[in-house]
Amino acid sequence: MEQSNKRTELAAIGEFGLIDRIKSGVTLQNKSSILGIGDDAAIIDIGNGFCQVISTDLLAEGIHFDLSFTPLQHLGYKAVSVNVSDIAAMNARPEQIVVSIALSNRFSVEAVDALYEGIMTACKDYKVDLVGGDTTSSRSGLVISITAVGRAPKEKIACRHTAKKGDIICVSGDLGGAYVGLQLLLREKAEFSANPNMQPQLEPFAYVVGRQLRPVAKTSLIYELADLGVVPTAMIDISDGLASELLHIAKGSRLGAVIYEDKIPIDRQTYDVAVNEFKLIPSVCALNGGEDYELLFTIAQEDYEKIKLHDDISFIGYMTDASEGCQMITRAGQKVPVTAQGWKHF
Repeated sequence: MEQSNKRTELAAIGEFGLIDRIKSGVTLQNKSSILGIGDDAAIIDIGNGFCQVISTDLLAEGIHFDLSFTPLQHLGYKAVSVNVSDIAAMNARPEQIVVSIALSNRFSVEAVDALYEGIMTACKDYKVDLVGGDTTSSRSGLVISITAVGRAPKEKIACRHTAKKGDIICVSGDLGGAYVGLQLLLREKAEFSANPNMQPQLEPFAYVVGRQLRPVAKTSLIYELADLGVVPTAMIDISDGLASELLHIAKGSRLGAVIYEDKIPIDRQTYDVAVNEFKLIPSVCALNGGEDYELLFTIAQEDYEKIKLHDDISFIGYMTDASEGCQMITRAGQKVPVTAQGWKHF
C-alpha cells in the first residue's frame, strides 16, 4: 500500500478541530462511560444515582504562564482553580485532585515547596484532597498537569449540549479582568526589560492582576444553586472568553443565542484599565479575553424568580432557534454576530 506523504499543519484545524478529530476515532465501550470527549469533564456512572466527573488540564511554561511575573505559590493555586472550575462547570462538586509535574534542575527544592504551598492552599479553599500524582524531569520548562475528580447526582449534572430554546443565559461574577491584568503584567515586563532599575507599578491594579495570577473558581455557586433549588439546563466555565463559551453551548445544544452588551458584567477597575491604560473596548475584553473562570450557564425561565436577587449572577440574554445564530445587541441597539477571537493554541 502506498503511503501518503500529505502533511496537515495543526494550525489548519486549530485546537477544537484537533479535539473533534481525536473524538471521531473514539468509541466508548463501557456502559458506565456516560459522556466522553467534548465537555468540561467526562461523566462516569458510579451507581446509586450518582455520577463521577473527571477532568484534566495541563499548564505549560511559556504557553500558559510566565515565571518572570508569576509567583510559584500563585501558580500552584491557579493550577488547581482551572481544574476544579471544570468540575463546577458540570454542576458537580470537586473532591479529589491528582498532580503531576515535570521540571528541570533550575528549580530548587524550595521552589517546589512554594508551588505545592499554593496547591495545598487551593485544596483547603476548595475542600479537595490531593491523592496522588507523578514527578519527572523536563527539558522545556515547568509543566503542571492536574486531574480533578468530582461527584453529583445523575439528575443534577449540567452539560454544554442540554440548553433549551427560551432558556435565560446567566454568568457569574465579572468578565475581562484576567485579560487586562495580563496586559498590565506584560507591559511591566517589557518596561523592566528596557530598564532593570524600574520598579513595577501594580499596586493600584491589584484586582485585575489578581484575576490573572490567582483566579478563584466559582465552586461555591454550585452549592448556592443547589440550596436555591436550581439546576442549570446547560453550563460551561469561561476559560477562553464569553464568546467562545457561548458558541460552545449554542453549537452543542443546536440553538442560537442573543446577548446584550450592556448586560455583560464588567468590574469598574477592569473597565478603567481597559479604556485608560490600553484604549481597549471593555466588552471586547470580556468577550474574547479568557481566563476569568466564571460560570456561563442557562436556566429555565421558571427558575428566574429563585435567583433573580443573587448578587453574583447576571442575566445577559436568552437561547433562540439555531437559524438565528449567536447575536449580540450592542449599546447602540445594533445586532452583531458573536464570534470567538480568543487564544489559539496552534
